[in-house]
Order: sequence, then structure tokens, then C-alpha cells
Amino acid sequence: MLFSTFLAIHGINSIAETQTATAKTPGSKEETLQTVPYITFRNKTGSEDAADYFGGGRSTVHAGYCDLSNTSLSLLKPVADNVPFYIPEDIVTLEAVRESTLDMLWNDVKDSSHGRRPTLYTHGYYVDFERGCKRASLFQKAVGLTGRFLFFSWPSDGILLNYTYDEADLYWSVKPLRQTLLDMNRRFGKGNSNIAAHSLGARGVLLALVMMAQAEQTSTPLFNQVVLIAPDIDAEIFNQYLPLIAPLAKNITIYVSGNDHPLALSHQIHGYPRLGESGKHLDGLTGINIIDVSDMPVRYPSGHLYHLYHKAVANDLAQLLNEGIPASQRSNLKQAGKNYWRLQSTMDE
Repeated sequence: MLFSTFLAIHGINSIAETQTATAKTPGSKEETLQTVPYITFRNKTGSEDAADYFGGGRSTVHAGYCDLSNTSLSLLKPVADNVPFYIPEDIVTLEAVRESTLDMLWNDVKDSSHGRRPTLYTHGYYVDFERGCKRASLFQKAVGLTGRFLFFSWPSDGILLNYTYDEADLYWSVKPLRQTLLDMNRRFGKGNSNIAAHSLGARGVLLALVMMAQAEQTSTPLFNQVVLIAPDIDAEIFNQYLPLIAPLAKNITIYVSGNDHPLALSHQIHGYPRLGESGKHLDGLTGINIIDVSDMPVRYPSGHLYHLYHKAVANDLAQLLNEGIPASQRSNLKQAGKNYWRLQSTMDE
């Protein structure tokens, strides 16, 4: 029963992700294009269809670009502004996958960053390559990271029943992710890049940073911002590793919620609180900033994708990743503890 509920909650997909084929209007004046640079260790399926270009199997490194179209749903905007749940402003379609060499990709990201810090983003459980590109494009657009953004896609199966398979593939992906972070650090310099990870992907980032910390003792932070959004990590295990990884970043921020149903169920499945849940298990975590979004209205059924579907959350992330504004100076944050902040709802939410 518990696992069935877990699957049911995770099975709710965004309108923007599931209705792309029928809602897209080719040649529409309201259609715009967006490109997301990617690095993946997924297998190539041999299909020419962009949606099936990469599968859920493990492979060597592949790099390139996801080309996506955004077809505006402007007619729904007056409705979207007056309902308590999420209605997308546009429909996102993965149009093409273009491969590149890894060196060319890094050079392109460096050129398009124009000296600004890039952000590497990685996804969570039940995210195939197509869905990952779409969510990455939503995150890139919502936070204002176009031109200095990189999507890392580990080989999640994108199959609802395969949570434990995804966990295994996530652990396998830690070493490739570590290498990607090392490459980013070498290309942009120490302290000149950011990391943002969602859900199960945050566990991969934690373990990759642990590997880096064990291999290199450094007095200079390797990264600027490390942001873990709704992290599906055992909170006590994170606390054990925190002293080891803290020196690697100028700032570590965790986004948590008391309304995150998948994490509540993951808590029951694993037997221990998840880092992305609000609660007493967060007491004693020092040297980081905790942003609690529990006061935000739940506009998406699972309560797990607030970084994509809440303007106030995206705005807070933008202030953090784009401007490096500390929590004490960011808008709409109310201090609830020494390093604990509650994000307040805005009028347009």
C-alpha cells in the first residue's frame, strides 16, 4: 500500500511535460526556442527520435544540446493568475538532440557565460532524458540562467516502478558526476561555478563532493554556491558528511518543505527523515542555510517540484545563484532560527 501511494504521487506529471505533442502549434508566432547544454552518461538507443535518443542504460560520456520549443499558452494566463494550482504558461517540446564533443561544449558554455558563474543542474528519480531536458529548460528559464547553465543527466530509467534501479544508477553515476565537477572547476577556476541538484540527484552531488574532499585537501572553496533542492538524502548521513564537504563551497543552501509528499513517503520507505523534509531532524545543522518553503501554497500536487512551479522560489534561487545575495538580505525570507529561513508567499502566488 505504501509503495503504491509512492508511485501514485510520483506518477502525476506536469501539463507542460505530458501534453506537448498535441498542444504544439508549428510556426506559431508565440513559439520560442530554447537550448540546454547537456552532459550525460546514458546509453544511445539508436533512435533518431529526440524523445528516445538516450535511454536509461549506463554508458560513456556524451555531450551536446537539447533544443526545445516553448509554445505560449497566453490565453490561460488570466486563469493561471487566479487559481490555487499550477497552470503552465507554455508547453515545452523537445525538438532535437544535437551531439557535440565535450571540449566544444565546455568552450561554448565558457564563452556564453561572459565571465559570470555557470550553474550545473541535475535531476532526481523517475526522470528520463526527455523529461530531464524539459525540466532543465524550465529551471534555466525560471531562474534566469540562460547562457551559463549545464544539465547533467544520470541514467534514471524514467520508469515509475524503478525507484531502486534509479538508486543503483545514481550511485554508479557518482564517479562520472565527480569528474564533471572537477572539469567544471578546472575550466572556470576555484569558487567560480555553482551546483544545483534536485531530490535523488542531490544525493549524487553529496557523494561526489565527499569523493572530492577525500581526494583533495583545500583551503580555497572549489565552488561558489551548492544548492540542494528537496534532497532525498538521509538527514543524519548528511550531517555526518557535512564537516567534510563544507570547505568545498563558499555557501551551502538546502530547500526543505513540510508539504513534500514524495519525500514523506521516502522517509517511510527508508525509515529515516529525508534532508528535504522540514522538522526537528534539521536542528543542529550548522554552517549552511536552510530555506523552508512550507508556507508556500502547494500549486503542484506532489509538493516536490516547487523550484519549477513557484515564482517566489525561483526568485529566491535567482537572487542566490545570480547575485549571491545572502539569506539575510533576500526578499520574502523570514528568519526562524540562526540559519533557518521561511520563504513567504507573494501576491502573485
